Amino acid sequence: MKTPQPSHLAFVPFVSVSNMMKLVHHIGIERFLADLADYIESDFRRWPEFEKTPRLAAHSPVGVIELMPTSDKTLYGFKYVNGHPKNMREGLQTVTAFGLLAEMDSGYPVLLSEMTILTALRTAATSAMVARVLAPEGADTMALIGNGAQSEFQALAMKALCGIRKLRLYDIDPEATSKFIRNMKGLGFELYPCKTPEEAIEGAQIITTCTADKQYATILTDNMVGAGVHINAIGGDCPGKTELHPDILKRADVFVEYPPQTRIEGEIQQMPADFPVTEFWQVLAGTAPGRSNARQITLFDGVGFAIEDFAALRYVRHRLHDTTYYEPLDMIADPDDPRDLFGMLQRSRS
Repeated sequence: MKTPQPSHLAFVPFVSVSNMMKLVHHIGIERFLADLADYIESDFRRWPEFEKTPRLAAHSPVGVIELMPTSDKTLYGFKYVNGHPKNMREGLQTVTAFGLLAEMDSGYPVLLSEMTILTALRTAATSAMVARVLAPEGADTMALIGNGAQSEFQALAMKALCGIRKLRLYDIDPEATSKFIRNMKGLGFELYPCKTPEEAIEGAQIITTCTADKQYATILTDNMVGAGVHINAIGGDCPGKTELHPDILKRADVFVEYPPQTRIEGEIQQMPADFPVTEFWQVLAGTAPGRSNARQITLFDGVGFAIEDFAALRYVRHRLHDTTYYEPLDMIADPDDPRDLFGMLQRSRS
């Protein structure tokens, strides 16, 4: 069966977890990440076209449930996602998600998809998309602090887009690092497990922090960070959750997705409300500088934004062409007469 493209159909293509995994393997994970990064960059380049709002969050003492909506003139998209660090101790995923695309003209949904796997892919693709612009030229070594569920995706995206081949690894739980090494063997990396964060960042041109605990943490202190590095800080993604000492932010040029959201959730929640940041889309548009010299510290304070999910759903919808990696989902009422919804209900009894 071919992917239905016209709107106003009686069913919606649904991409399950199983089919998402098939689609990724069909394309190849590094190709998937590289293509996805291109879609995200394309949508960042048309940033002013989008309706934007900070995500709508429902917080509890142990986690958060969020809705992330956005739209352009053609499509509307949203993602439902949770973040519950305590889930890992109970054998559950920290993050689960699903997302939807709909036509602006009709309001009809055109894609419903799992986004637990897709969020991991788009987060990594966004990190690497930013790093290929901001990281020092010729970077080949990354320190990866936090070796949990997101770490392998980050590594492969940095390899596919930035040429990273050497990984220096640290996690407070050695089992997480062992898991990472098992998963990455044979995928073209030199792997160096480290006993401390200080050891991990030695010789690294890119430092990625992606820890999970919901707390004000100090994974990196100011004296650990030398000149010229690019920091990819993606673990601080909700209020009360950070990874970096504030003094690092004062020394760095900080790049963000959407300041009204990042000031609530990102590393810059520690800073005054007028702390200067650059919106990354402006770098792509040529209206703001990126990396300007070899000693500059660049910092991407990435919390994840709805336009990235929108781009990911667009990409998946496009790549479903001529595949069978979806299921028709019966979620649109389709009466013969649009005015006769009740008659359709009654006739269903026969």
